[in-house]
Amino acid sequence: MAAATYHERRGELLTYFDRTAVEAWKRLTSDAPVSGIRATVRAGREMMRATLLSWLPEDLSGLRILDAGCGTGSLAVAAAARGADVVAVDLSPTLIGLARERAEAQHLRGRVTFHAGDMLDPCFGTFDHVVAMDSLIHYRSADAVEAIAGLAARTRLSILFTFAPRTPALALMHAVGRLFPRGDRAPAIEPVGPRRLGRLIASEEALSGWRLGRTRRVSRGFYTSQAQELVRQW
Repeated sequence: MAAATYHERRGELLTYFDRTAVEAWKRLTSDAPVSGIRATVRAGREMMRATLLSWLPEDLSGLRILDAGCGTGSLAVAAAARGADVVAVDLSPTLIGLARERAEAQHLRGRVTFHAGDMLDPCFGTFDHVVAMDSLIHYRSADAVEAIAGLAARTRLSILFTFAPRTPALALMHAVGRLFPRGDRAPAIEPVGPRRLGRLIASEEALSGWRLGRTRRVSRGFYTSQAQELVRQW
């Protein structure tokens, strides 16, 4: 992976999520009233989160999970409520602070450890499952696959991640989206076709012990994302 590319994009995302759009994301990930555009994004994200959680064991007791790019912590809290020991990491210290508050309100903070930093940092240790919901969609596909390979080296069972599928409808949606006020725009994403992504994963030597599993596309208004499961082969 081109280190400069990854770190440069990380810097852009940190500025967006920690400064530009903190209030917007705070409202988006709550039950506060939002605009019509954001309401479709909220609905899509809720469906995607439910999909990824459904691909994890129902009883997560004794399992260690990394929520890679946890945002305000909704998925991390849901996994902790099912018994998991969750490490939740996000670039934005502000969003991490909000996630801690929400976990405390549900009396789950002891089951979730929140960190502001790089989700790829090996200091977080090893995991049974990794979930990266909409946190790799901002990186070039080759960079995202190498990031997944880095996570795979520290994961025992499965990696669940999302990508932005390259479709004509999504391309049109993003072109139209540029006409809306900046506050309603999402950060830049890097679409990739499912077949190309599959080829990149298959050609990544560090992922030779893994196989593609379930996949599901979620489209709700201005939200389009595709979930993908990677399962370790024993």
